[in-house]
Amino acid sequence: MPKKRIYQVAKEFRISSEALIGMLSKLGYDFSSHMNAIDDEAVEKVRAEFEKKKEAVKREYAKKVKKAVRERRKAPAKKGKKAEKEPAQAKKPAEARKPAKREEPSKKKVAARKPEKGKRGEPSKRGRRRKPRVDQKTVEDTVRRTLAATEERRPKRRKRRGRKGEEAATEEQKTKVAEFSTVGEIAEAFDMAPNDIIKKCLDIGLMVTINQRLDADTILLLADAFDQEVEFLEEYGEDILREEREDAVEEYEEKGRAPVVVVMGHVDHGKTLLLDYIRSSNVIAGESGGITQHIGAYEVEHEGKKVTFLDTPGHEAFTAMRARGAQITDIAVLVVAADDSVMPQTLEAIDHAKAAGIPIIVAINKIDLPSSNPERVRSDLSQHGLTVQEWGGDTMVVETSAKTGDGIPKLLEEILFQADLLELTAVRDGPARGVVIEVEKERGRGIVTTVLVQSGKLSVGDPFVAGLADGKVRALFDEWNRSVDSAGPSEPVLVSGLNGVPQAGDLVAVVSDERLAKDISAKRQQQQWERTTRFSHRVTLEDLHQRIVEGDVRELRLVIKGDVDGSVGALADALEALSTDEVRVEVIRKSVGSVTESDVLLAAASDAVIVGFHITATPRVRDLARREHVEIRLYRVIYEAVEDIRAAMEGMLEPERREVVIGKAEVRETFKVPNRGTIAGAYVLSGQVKRGAKARVIRDEMVHFEGTIDSLKRFKDDVREVQTGFECGIGIEGLDDIEQGDLIEIIDIEEIARKLGGSSG
Repeated sequence: MPKKRIYQVAKEFRISSEALIGMLSKLGYDFSSHMNAIDDEAVEKVRAEFEKKKEAVKREYAKKVKKAVRERRKAPAKKGKKAEKEPAQAKKPAEARKPAKREEPSKKKVAARKPEKGKRGEPSKRGRRRKPRVDQKTVEDTVRRTLAATEERRPKRRKRRGRKGEEAATEEQKTKVAEFSTVGEIAEAFDMAPNDIIKKCLDIGLMVTINQRLDADTILLLADAFDQEVEFLEEYGEDILREEREDAVEEYEEKGRAPVVVVMGHVDHGKTLLLDYIRSSNVIAGESGGITQHIGAYEVEHEGKKVTFLDTPGHEAFTAMRARGAQITDIAVLVVAADDSVMPQTLEAIDHAKAAGIPIIVAINKIDLPSSNPERVRSDLSQHGLTVQEWGGDTMVVETSAKTGDGIPKLLEEILFQADLLELTAVRDGPARGVVIEVEKERGRGIVTTVLVQSGKLSVGDPFVAGLADGKVRALFDEWNRSVDSAGPSEPVLVSGLNGVPQAGDLVAVVSDERLAKDISAKRQQQQWERTTRFSHRVTLEDLHQRIVEGDVRELRLVIKGDVDGSVGALADALEALSTDEVRVEVIRKSVGSVTESDVLLAAASDAVIVGFHITATPRVRDLARREHVEIRLYRVIYEAVEDIRAAMEGMLEPERREVVIGKAEVRETFKVPNRGTIAGAYVLSGQVKRGAKARVIRDEMVHFEGTIDSLKRFKDDVREVQTGFECGIGIEGLDDIEQGDLIEIIDIEEIARKLGGSSG
């Protein structure tokens, strides 16, 4: 584990680097720079010193509080002008930000500021300030102020109004800010003037402007300095969208909604066939024979009640998408084949459902097969934490056949029964909130997004944001390609009208107007750019040092393009999971659509390979890639892409270097040669002796010397190698002490290609 640096530890203790160096100097350590590495022992000593000072500050603070209480009790209530002035000082936030009128300094004050004659001192160099010397007293004062501020800080409280305007109980209030907010935005959140933020940044050594964005660490430092409790928003605009929604749905009440069911299971266990049977036998409104849209979510009806199914692929590369699916669903149907048993992907699905806290219904599928054994499946499930109801547990199991339809009605009944127990409700009016299920590009429609509405009503004409993208609902379609005017809770719908490409799992939120939607998406994109450039492209001195310490880290950079966002995300996750300490996969771009010229130019500038899934590239793009020497690899199966990239990464691994004894020779005589040292007259017992090979001299069964054979002769002739049964003269570089009877082993170094996850054989 790499050692921390002085400035990192100083940030942890919330003091300056100079103050920490002063403390360490007092403890007997000699550090000169904030970049010096510091070991754990020194950090613990500093921590212990802080604890001592912290206790002292607590005692001192307690004394001050007691003294203040005593004085307050003794002092009579003051009246008059002084008492009247105190409330006036509590200005409104806006007034507090107005700069006070500058007074003209009096002549006496000006004179007082003039230096005495002859005491001005040496002028500093132009444009530079002298670094202030930090003595021990300054260090102590800094530490005491930091500890005192920590002890005296109390969280802000504010009164929260109820819906009807009544006063509710006070609650701890944290200032909500987004990472990479600008100085101006932070000032507004802190209810301060931007100049105060800029000044404080200067104090901690940062030159900033009002529009400059600050990272999380800097915002936390500013929050500590201004006695603020901050909470970082997951993404910009989260608080705005929440407030808008609360205001809009205040008058509406929640009503029942359909359950959202995710179907998960191991590949080849019949999950897709089960879903197909349910859909084909439960078509709403008798629309048989209609054109089905593959939108990743389907709505069916059973006994007058609706159920929404999410179709998540069963391949292990889609683990991440299954996790996102489980988080937005109410019930999980786990499909397990009756002729097989619990498999690795089955266990992953169980983990996802448990993590999401949703009930699991097990569908033991393929019971029509002669080799089916449902009891074995029940037994295996109980060993992995799912005890079926027949055995005293709480997991419902239904035996089904996707081929004959047996058990399908019972499965739907159990889903609706679980939904009744959950008492699922949602607000059916007001601005919609939902989640992106899939994203793809369609000819004539542009970017279309499958959205699962979670609450409210999504209607044609609504302005909305979805992750980094914004838009206005131009048209809505259901899974049967029918145009609809609106969609409510638990209803999947295809949306066109986006100006960008969101990611699967992004929140969809309808807003009051298009300008707000564009503003939110623009700032999210800016923050994403800041995050990418700071953490992916810029290298700090610390990063550079770490790379030097760790050695040469090899990278395989990829641009991933695909037809559907879910596939792109899953492929990226699967490829990034191949990363090791020696070879790392870095996905520098992943998006929906065919390969473009922009993708090729990015790959050329970044030495990246383009990986495409279920897409193609135009001849013009291929010509550009050929000119720029960029490789484009297109796949139809994710497994093939993963295996190809794995092979490429294994080629980037340093080969394993292994020593092999290729010959042995016995020293039978020694010769002294001028300017050459001692030469061994040897007989080759086995194998061969090669000039330039590594030699190991064995004496009394111990290694006496290791070196390189720099001369090899047969009689008077220089030779490259000598085979078994021949005599030769061997000279070993750097060896003069060689004796009759020594054994010489000739060593060759073999390079063996390695596999990811370890060396071969």
